[in-house]
Amino acid sequence: MAADDPQVGGRIQRLRRQRGVSQAELASALGISASYLNLIEHNRRRITVPLLLKLASFFGIEPGELVENDETRLLGDLMELFGDDVFADSTLTNQDVRDLANSNPAVGRAVVRLYDRYRALRGVRAGSAGAAGPAEAEPATRGGQGSGGHPATDAVSDFVQANANHFPTLEAAAERVRNDIDAEPDSLDYGLRNYLFNVFGLNWRTANLPAGIARRYDPERREILTAEVLEPASAAFAVAHQIGLFAAGAEIERLIEDSDLPADAPVVARNALASYFAGALIMPYEPFLKACRETRYDIERIQRRFRASFEQVCHRMTCLQRPGQMGVPLHLVRTDIAGNISKRFSLSGIHISRHSGACPRWNVYSAFLHPERINVQISQMPEGQRYFCIARSYARGGHGYQAPRRHLSIGLGCHIAHAGSLVYSDGMDLADPGQTVPIGVGCRICPRLDCEQRAHPPADHHFTMNERDRAESFYAPGRWGS
Repeated sequence: MAADDPQVGGRIQRLRRQRGVSQAELASALGISASYLNLIEHNRRRITVPLLLKLASFFGIEPGELVENDETRLLGDLMELFGDDVFADSTLTNQDVRDLANSNPAVGRAVVRLYDRYRALRGVRAGSAGAAGPAEAEPATRGGQGSGGHPATDAVSDFVQANANHFPTLEAAAERVRNDIDAEPDSLDYGLRNYLFNVFGLNWRTANLPAGIARRYDPERREILTAEVLEPASAAFAVAHQIGLFAAGAEIERLIEDSDLPADAPVVARNALASYFAGALIMPYEPFLKACRETRYDIERIQRRFRASFEQVCHRMTCLQRPGQMGVPLHLVRTDIAGNISKRFSLSGIHISRHSGACPRWNVYSAFLHPERINVQISQMPEGQRYFCIARSYARGGHGYQAPRRHLSIGLGCHIAHAGSLVYSDGMDLADPGQTVPIGVGCRICPRLDCEQRAHPPADHHFTMNERDRAESFYAPGRWGS
């Protein structure tokens, strides 16, 4: 399979088995041999566009649904997991891990959940041991990205990923509310105020809330308060979020009940789903998709059209997975300046590290060097897949003299095959290897031995010390054994 081809074999195999179709039957329907189909299902042969369309027609799904790349994400999680020191004496090979991800994804996901719990317990143990002295404590985390994640947060991220970040019942609920709001020929803020008062008997006003509080619901006074320091887009989103808890509460609870989320995750899931509703209310699906296509995903132009923030627009762009009306399959990551990931989602196929530190070559980190500017990068993973990535850093808070600020970076991107759909690719030669930046998932599972920015040695190589030479990087090339 070519380096830039989406890995769809595992998904084809799962769909075939779910429908009770044999390889011979599917191959006959596609007009290919069973042996060739077997190679496709194991990602060892290229899948052409005509064949992709035939497969989509056979299964009755959109072509884009075949290339969501769940197996690629699971494979990355498993590779990262088995790179832990706890598996140092294991004889597992990369092909063993690939076989697990492709042939038994349900088992693979169960292993990932088990490892998440193991890490959480290890972190608790390390915290308790800290009272006796640091020498006795086992480090709870390694690296920055994702390394302090709570299992409930990871579970909700997996829940959103499993639903391709698209929830039709919440879209429908948001459209019902938006239709009521749009009946008033005025601004969205005015419509939100009227809707709150007419439907729930609540008044919305700004107030001098304590630092760090964006919105407060006061049921005794029948008020929704938003902090006076909020930008208009953030205030409207905060109110829309509260409306989601009221107007779509039943839909949200049903989604949680129908999931396999652990007992400590519903409160996190409820917040995430109410935020999804808020985005759908402020940026309705069809007008938003139309704007994306008209502007070629020009985030700043869409911000002005919907009076939304940069992050709100980026997040909403990842939700466009309605059958028959699908947008570009995107990935999104949000990190702080220390490398801690607070949002991660991928339909593009790129793997975003779950536990270990991320790659400093990725532009979501270099964006901190150029605040408020959109940084563009063609990123290539070690296996050869290329992705078109944009990133922008920004600050939150700082409302008032000497008030602290949070520095964050948003990364958004797609598989290189879709790069031409984004305005940010204009003027770039997408086929020029000289414009490609080699990146990895994280140092411990990255096979690139020639990287001067390594923070850890790779898990499957021995580190050797040359005491006669001092390299610029401690883990520089030339210090690896087999």
